[in-house]
Amino acid sequence: MKLKHRFPLTLAAAFLLGLASASVSATTLRYAHVGAEGDAQTRFASEASAAIEEATDGGVSITIFPASQLGGVAEMVDGVSLGSISMAHHEFASLAQSVPDIAVFNAPFIYRDAEHALRATDPNSPVISEMNEQLIDEAGMRIIGRMYRGARHITANFPVESPDDLAGKPFRAVPLDIWISMVRGFGADPTPVEVSELPTSLMTGLVVGQENPLTMIRSDNLHEVQSHVSLTGHMHSILAVFINENVWQSLDEEYQEAITNVLTEKAEESLRWAQETEEELIEELTQRGMTIITEEDGLDIDAFREQVLAQINRDYPNFEPYIEMIGEVE
Repeated sequence: MKLKHRFPLTLAAAFLLGLASASVSATTLRYAHVGAEGDAQTRFASEASAAIEEATDGGVSITIFPASQLGGVAEMVDGVSLGSISMAHHEFASLAQSVPDIAVFNAPFIYRDAEHALRATDPNSPVISEMNEQLIDEAGMRIIGRMYRGARHITANFPVESPDDLAGKPFRAVPLDIWISMVRGFGADPTPVEVSELPTSLMTGLVVGQENPLTMIRSDNLHEVQSHVSLTGHMHSILAVFINENVWQSLDEEYQEAITNVLTEKAEESLRWAQETEEELIEELTQRGMTIITEEDGLDIDAFREQVLAQINRDYPNFEPYIEMIGEVE
């Protein structure tokens, strides 16, 4: 009788062990970002997460928390550093509290074009590799990918053609030091505002203008509170995808490789998204009532470049060698 029951019992035991093994090996990551519905950030996080789950055969699943659900920029970065949030994406400068010079990747007017910006921010590039070592040591995080979000442009409720038009006016700055420096270079009075509070701040007049990629200008319906877009293209917005180091080291090497491969592919795709939709976005914003200002219309990009770079050089003299290294990336 014992022999009759041994085989089915063995099957049952194997089944239970299989379930236990699956529950141990399966990993769920909490992925946070500040992008609203309709912004390219949301598409990037959603598609990357789905592709990672597929590439790892479900071994890594991801729960996404968009639109600042887990807090503003500072809270989100702290959460990843502490491990309460597994991973996130945001501007490189959001990591500058731990590694100050990493903000160089958000310096305005330092990339030749969008393709150069993407190559210079590859996690395997010399500058990112150097920054990553510091980031791991200082904050327990590492950069594992990036997203190209688009060139950033100025919006206001009046025409802006040169820094003189913004002189002394309250202008929204992302609550990061390099943005405050850049907005000073615009000639304006920097006023830090979280993105979740931006539409209200523009509506109430706390700030008279802001700068962001066209996708965000559309997704946040800024045409309702801003009348003009000046196509300054002063910054190529590259978002770092970063992860808690302990979480990263807890993943099997095959999962790490699958994740980095997916993020590399999605970085290239994000560049194509931005390039393919730029004209469409300009047309859509025009139809929504916004006036688009280009160099042909009198926009003095050289004046912005000269004044902004002078301010950055004063505030960040340590950036010079890194800017040279970025410039050498082919």
